[in-house]
Amino acid sequence: MLLVKKERQLNMHVSLVGINHKTAPVVVREKVAISSADLGGALAALSSFVPHGVILSTCNRTEVYATGNDCQTATFSFLSSHLGIPIGHLKEYTYCSMDRGVIEHAFALASGLDSMVVGEFEILGQAGVALDAAEKASTTNLALRQLFRNAIRTGRRVRDETAISRNAVSVSSIAVDLITQVFGSLENSKMIVIGAGEAGRLVAKVARERGLSDLRVASRTRERAAELAGELNATAFNLVDLVDEMKTADIVVACTNAPHWIMDTEQVSRVLSFRNGNPLLMMDISVPRNIEPAIGALKHVVLYNIDDLSRISESNRQGREAEIRKAGDIVAEEAQRFSEWWQTLKYRPVVTSLMSKAEEIRRSHLEKTLKRLRPLSDEELESLDSMTKAIVTKILHDPIQYLKGSDENNGDYAAVVSELFRLNKEEKE
Repeated sequence: MLLVKKERQLNMHVSLVGINHKTAPVVVREKVAISSADLGGALAALSSFVPHGVILSTCNRTEVYATGNDCQTATFSFLSSHLGIPIGHLKEYTYCSMDRGVIEHAFALASGLDSMVVGEFEILGQAGVALDAAEKASTTNLALRQLFRNAIRTGRRVRDETAISRNAVSVSSIAVDLITQVFGSLENSKMIVIGAGEAGRLVAKVARERGLSDLRVASRTRERAAELAGELNATAFNLVDLVDEMKTADIVVACTNAPHWIMDTEQVSRVLSFRNGNPLLMMDISVPRNIEPAIGALKHVVLYNIDDLSRISESNRQGREAEIRKAGDIVAEEAQRFSEWWQTLKYRPVVTSLMSKAEEIRRSHLEKTLKRLRPLSDEELESLDSMTKAIVTKILHDPIQYLKGSDENNGDYAAVVSELFRLNKEEKE
């Protein structure tokens, strides 16, 4: 007999606790950022606080999705414990949602509607990475798995059916836009890109397309720097030679996954002593930041970080308002469809148990009846089996449909059905 307990029926809540570029400056976001290398450990720690969870951490957000009872409170406890930040301080910068609000947020997020750069593609891959990591860490479940899969599918549909991502830009391309605004032309400029990951690749590629004449690439892994340099006819160098390269550079862009500064005030002060007052533009689009913020106070240095790109990204949003509305309609439609499926999850245990009990009773009484009848042919046995199954299905159809729609009737009918059919007690003959 499949037993169903009331707490299992009520355990289908999903919560979200997040921090992003809208709620917190980079100085806060970098404290809660969880690198891909640390994600497995973070998920293992999360599993001590909630039954199931997924962590999505990008340069502009860190979000924790969880299912279970009182999972929002438990998520705050996890973040405070894992990051060493008091809960009260976290709550100053976080946003929270439950159930339908989480679904709508996840679908809008995957559609590029919650990004600093509206319509950007990177979030789709990042959501997929978050789900894969949770699967490997065994911290996901059917509800979270389907939430992320449907969010990603919605994001793809939005990009297929709207022009929100047409001529799509990214944080990296906006960074080059800002650099171009400062310099006017990149034809006679030397740029150093530190980081050969996706962000560094995009910065270097866009800069080349804008006419950059001298591109130098460095990375913590020399092989990756050399590979990117080879693709873009650039020069790769080792990070130990960074100070020497910066002596003649016009622009330095940092975009690595390093958890610490790779350039500090002492290094840049040394560089400036060789530059005869020539200005140096530095841009840090890493989270956590790679360039010590105090460098921005040095004479002849202009330093931007990822939050300084918000002004340009806002104009990008305004230019896509019509497509944003279309995307919003798709998100609302998909969120409604998924919410209906989500409600059935709440009642799946009691429905399964009810059908299992009915089938057990049907089979038991059919066997007793057959023992009292003359031997039947295979055809007769099949006909009798089908008829009794049809009777059970017909009897249960209306109660099950009513149960699935019980949220609209504001009643805890799952508990009523469980008690009425004694699904939370062992059958006593």
